[in-house]
Amino acid sequence: MKQRRLENKVALITGASRGIGKAIALCFAQEGATVAVNYAKNRKSAEEVCSAVRSAGGRALCVKADVGDGQQVEIMAQEVLNEYQQIDILINNAGVLNVIPTLETTGDNFDRMIEVNLKGVIHCARAVLASMKQQRYGRIINVSSIAALSTSMGGITGYAMTKAALNLLTRRLANELGPHNITVNGLAPGFIPTDMSLEGAKAAGTDVHSIVDRTMLRRLGEPMDIARVALFLASEDSGYMTGQVLTVDGGRIDYLTHSV
Repeated sequence: MKQRRLENKVALITGASRGIGKAIALCFAQEGATVAVNYAKNRKSAEEVCSAVRSAGGRALCVKADVGDGQQVEIMAQEVLNEYQQIDILINNAGVLNVIPTLETTGDNFDRMIEVNLKGVIHCARAVLASMKQQRYGRIINVSSIAALSTSMGGITGYAMTKAALNLLTRRLANELGPHNITVNGLAPGFIPTDMSLEGAKAAGTDVHSIVDRTMLRRLGEPMDIARVALFLASEDSGYMTGQVLTVDGGRIDYLTHSV
């Protein structure tokens, strides 16, 4: 039997009760990983993800935490460590998208995106660092967005700013953690029809179907398209790769550049 790529690994996945995070949890479990499914509010959906993993013969644990709250994150990480004694993979997927015209961005509606999209990544990386350092092994994957690379959909300047900062943070963490054999990479998905992105497109007045014609592949992506690339970054296949942000957008042609 072929060795599964994440056998004996424990993955903590934030925002895993739905969308991209859910797909990553299911994909990783199929490859042998034990998954900790983080959620902030919707325990029912998180339990459904865990049940699906267990029904397929895998191991899963639901863990509640608002990643924007460092204390909650520390408690969550300790809960996973108490249960499984290790955390090998961290997927920073939890995110907040508020659609606001650029000059109407205020502290209230921008601060929450900073708390979750940026500070939440730092909180989670800090919480798993001791475990990864001790075992001299770790994979940290940050879910960014093509919004960080250029502009297309209106009203998402604040969101794009947090994701652009996340791309830089990814590289800085990769530089600092590399000596401990911890890789840090990012993913920049294109438009994936999740609850969050569909709500954002509606608020911005964007016709989702028009995006299809703006991709070279002439289709929208699915959460599993992103999960499979996350699997590559979490596996030994990418062992000599760090500090990178991979664009996964079906070949969007409405951007001036994909350079990162």
